[in-house]
Amino acid sequence: MSDTAPTLVHRFEPATDTARPPLLLLHGTGGDEDDLIPLGRRVAPGAALLSPRGAVLENGMPRFFRRLSEGVFDEEDLRRRTDDLAAFIRDAQARHGIAAPVALGFSNGANIAAALLLRHPGLLRGAALLRAMVPFQETPPARLDGTKVLLLSGTTDPIVPAANSARLAAILQGAGATVKHHELPLGHGLSQMDVALATDWMAGF
Repeated sequence: MSDTAPTLVHRFEPATDTARPPLLLLHGTGGDEDDLIPLGRRVAPGAALLSPRGAVLENGMPRFFRRLSEGVFDEEDLRRRTDDLAAFIRDAQARHGIAAPVALGFSNGANIAAALLLRHPGLLRGAALLRAMVPFQETPPARLDGTKVLLLSGTTDPIVPAANSARLAAILQGAGATVKHHELPLGHGLSQMDVALATDWMAGF
């Protein structure tokens, strides 16, 4: 890694199907670099997989940024960690010779993926956001024309209110992204519906 890029514990799996864009896997609270590898292999067979571990610990559980309480983000830390993750991605692209990745994030990982979209437009080719929330109270100005986003929210999610998911979809659409938002009859956990929808959406790249 370069001297300026943050070092994140991560896994990288080279592509066996170079026609597919690489996949950036961003785990939820308590996950790690191994957590979403099986999901990544399933939704994008043959794609290169880049899976970092969040550098923040909350009661011993890895996260990508700090929060003040459930659903309340430490936005100063979020901005810094988003910039660090962007630098890590750019360094990984250069080191492994991979194109702009598509993010696949769950919960805390989906939130920092949304922050990446808004704070570093163009870095990601697209993003599948599973149980994501609006990352910033004041949305950074961003143009996301040509960026595809899949937003999968749960109608009975106790952590992410439906109105918050709808607002995130509107923010991303307002920035020019092509957004597909599915409200599923689910809670915060993932299901086969998420896998099927993400797989179908990834086939469009």
